[in-house]
Amino acid sequence: MAMKVNEVMTPVPVAVSPDTSLSEVGGLMRQHGIGDVLVVHEGRLRGLVTDRDIVVRAVALQKDMSTAVAEVCSTNLVTVAPGEDADAAVRLMREHAIRRVPVVEGEHPIGMVSIGDLAVQRDERSALADISAEPPNT
Repeated sequence: MAMKVNEVMTPVPVAVSPDTSLSEVGGLMRQHGIGDVLVVHEGRLRGLVTDRDIVVRAVALQKDMSTAVAEVCSTNLVTVAPGEDADAAVRLMREHAIRRVPVVEGEHPIGMVSIGDLAVQRDERSALADISAEPPNT
C-alpha cells in the first residue's frame, strides 16, 4: 500500500506573516535547521520563502534585511493534500523542478514535504536520505 503525504511530511511547518523581516526569517531558519518558511496571512498560505530566495532575491540585490518577506517569497505555489499518495508529491516535484511542497487542507498549511522526506521514505539507505537525516550545520 502506498504511503500518504501525511505519513512522510513534516507537520506544523514554521510560518511567518508577510510583514516579517528577512532577518527574522533567517533567524528562524537557523534556529530550526530548515531552509524554507511558509508565509501565512489570516491562516491561509500566501507564499514560501527559501534560503535561496533570500540570497538571490535580497542579498544579491543588496536589499536591507529589514525588508518584508512578502517582497522576496514565491507566491506561485504548488501544493499537495495530506491524503494524496506520496508518489503524487514526487510527481509534482519532478514536474515543477522543486524540492519542497507545502501540504495544505484547503488554503491552510498543515505540513511540508521535502525531497529529503521522500528519499527517506523510498530508500532509507540512499545518499540523499543519509544527508537529510543529518543535523543541520549551524
